[in-house]
Amino acid sequence: MLVDSHCHLEYKGLVEDRDGVLARAREAGVRAFLNISTRRSEWDQVIGTAAREADVFASVGIHPHEADAHQDLGRTVLLEATRNPKVIAIGETGLDYFYDKSDREAQKSLFRMHIDVARETQLPLIIHTRDADDDTHAILAEEMGKGAFPALIHCFTASADFAEKVLALGLTISLSGIVTFKNAKDLQEVAKIVPEDRLLVETDSPFLAPVPHRGRVCEPAYVADTAAFVAGLRGTDVEHIKAVTTANFFALFSKAAL
Repeated sequence: MLVDSHCHLEYKGLVEDRDGVLARAREAGVRAFLNISTRRSEWDQVIGTAAREADVFASVGIHPHEADAHQDLGRTVLLEATRNPKVIAIGETGLDYFYDKSDREAQKSLFRMHIDVARETQLPLIIHTRDADDDTHAILAEEMGKGAFPALIHCFTASADFAEKVLALGLTISLSGIVTFKNAKDLQEVAKIVPEDRLLVETDSPFLAPVPHRGRVCEPAYVADTAAFVAGLRGTDVEHIKAVTTANFFALFSKAAL
């Protein structure tokens, strides 16, 4: 019993053998998959896969890298897409100042629009943030003041201070295979302190394969390795982490049903 709370099944490396990818994950105990979109042109594919596969769910959103190309998207388009029964989340969205592939003001504007739709629909917001902790927290705090919305930081790699700040806002933290890397000592310390009821695991496949699969295309099946590593960090049984993160997923993504 396990959930991959963030994967990109339409991306090169997975899409060519999607049936095999899903079969291997199911054999590894993965009960559900959240298939993430990053640009408008992916929405139909992401939703289509979710429509065909009972245990696959979809998100709709625009990645900060794509902000410049989606400045005219409009909240109505995003809101309408959320009405599909298999769309259970909004995103991924957020801020990325590491690559700066889009204008920062465009990123902020699109991030706020996603938040607005998340607040209205109460569908969880999936947040990508890299080298933008201060602005991400400032926007989240300001927007939470206008009305609460469910949200998570996916593929968490930031500091313990940032973790404490977003946890105080009510967010969930999702750990990817990065937590298993040798040089991720600070992140491993964060993984120990996330409250049990705010913890998720993910692959972000086809990226970031965890140890012992580093160097390979990442698959949803590998979320089991991340869960096992996190269990070791936290001094608990892997079956407990699997059960907790699965329960947390269905509690947060309340629209999901199997």
